[in-house]
Amino acid sequence: MKEVARQPMYRFLMVLTISSTVGLQVWRTLFNNFSVEVAGLDGQQIGIIQSVREVPGLLTLLIVFVLMIIREHRLSAVSILVLGLGVSVTGLFPSFLGLLLTTLIMSIGFHYYETTNQSLTLQYFDKNTSPWVLGKLRSYSAASNIAVGILIYVLTSVLNYTQMYLLLGSLICAVALWGFRQDPVDRSIPLQHRKMIFRKKYWLFYFLTFMGGARRQIFVAFAVFLLVKKFQFTIQEVTALFVINNVINYFLSPLIGKGIIRFGERKVLSLEYGSLIFIFLAYAVAQSKVVLAFLYILDHIFFNFAIAIRTYFQKVGDPQDIAPSMAMGFTINHIAAVFLPAVGGLLWMVDYRIPFVAGAGMSVISLVAVQMIEVEGRSAL
Repeated sequence: MKEVARQPMYRFLMVLTISSTVGLQVWRTLFNNFSVEVAGLDGQQIGIIQSVREVPGLLTLLIVFVLMIIREHRLSAVSILVLGLGVSVTGLFPSFLGLLLTTLIMSIGFHYYETTNQSLTLQYFDKNTSPWVLGKLRSYSAASNIAVGILIYVLTSVLNYTQMYLLLGSLICAVALWGFRQDPVDRSIPLQHRKMIFRKKYWLFYFLTFMGGARRQIFVAFAVFLLVKKFQFTIQEVTALFVINNVINYFLSPLIGKGIIRFGERKVLSLEYGSLIFIFLAYAVAQSKVVLAFLYILDHIFFNFAIAIRTYFQKVGDPQDIAPSMAMGFTINHIAAVFLPAVGGLLWMVDYRIPFVAGAGMSVISLVAVQMIEVEGRSAL
C-alpha cells in the first residue's frame, strides 16, 4: 500500500481528516463544561443544542447543489475552514443563542467534510484499496482523538476556555488554507452527477445505512448513560474507556479494511451484526462493571465495520453516482438521530433494557438483509 500512501489525494484526505477529527473532539471535550461553567446553560438548553448539531447531517443531500459551483476537493477545504471558524469563535459567545449558532457552524463544516471525504475516497481509490484507505483514515482519527485529549489536559492549566477554542480552531483554519493550495485532482476520474440520486437498485445500501445510523444512536444515547446512571462509572473510568477504544482502533482499523478486501462485505457485516445481537442483549442483562466496560469496547470496535457499507456501494454503484449517493447516505444515516433518542428515552423510563433489546432486534433485521449482498471478497494482500 506504499504506492497508495504516496498519492496526492491520500495525503490531502489524511491531513483534512485529522483536522476534522481534532475540531469535533475539541468541541465535544470542552462543550459540556463550557456550557455549564461559563454559559450557565441548563439540561434542556444543552439538549436543544445537541439536537441542532445533528441537523446539518440531515441536510448533506444538498451538497449536490453546492458542487454545481465548487469542485469537491475545494468544498472539502471550505468545510474544514467552516469547522475551524465554528470552533474558534465558540468561546466568544457564552450564551444559549451563541452556542446554538457556533454549534451549527461547526456541525455544517464537520458533516460536509465527512460527506466529501467518503465520496473522494471511493472515487480515487479502487475496490482493492478503498477499504484499506477508509480504515487507515479511521486509524488517524483514533490517534488524533488521543492527542487532543492529552493536549487539552495540558492546556487547561495555562489557558481558559475562550483561548483554547481560539487557538485550536485557528490551527484548523490554517490547515484549511493549506488545503486551498493543494490540487490533488486526477482528471481521469469520472465527473459526478450534479443532482440528487435516489435509485431503486441502491435500496440495500440505503437500508443498511439507515439501520447503521439507528444502531449508532442507541450506543451514543444509552450505552454511556447506562454505565454512568446504573453502574456509577466515574468520569475517570469513562475517560479510560475512551482512551482504550482509540488505542485499539488505531491498530485495528487498517486490519478491518484489509479484512473487507479479503473476505468481502457480506462476511464482515454478518460478523458485525451477528456480534451486535449478543452485545445489545448483554447490555440488557449484564450486572458487572467489568462486563459492561468490555461490551463498550466491543461495541466501539464493531462500529468500524460500517465502512463495509460504503465499499459495498462502490462495487454496485455507477461511478458518476458516488458523490450524490454519499450525500444521500449521510442524510439517511442521520434520520434516526432525529427521533430515536426521544423514543428510546421514553422506553427507558418503562424499563432501561428495552432500547437494548430493540437494538438487538434491529441487528437481527440487518443480519438478514446483509445476506443479500452478492459481491465477493478478494485474495489477501
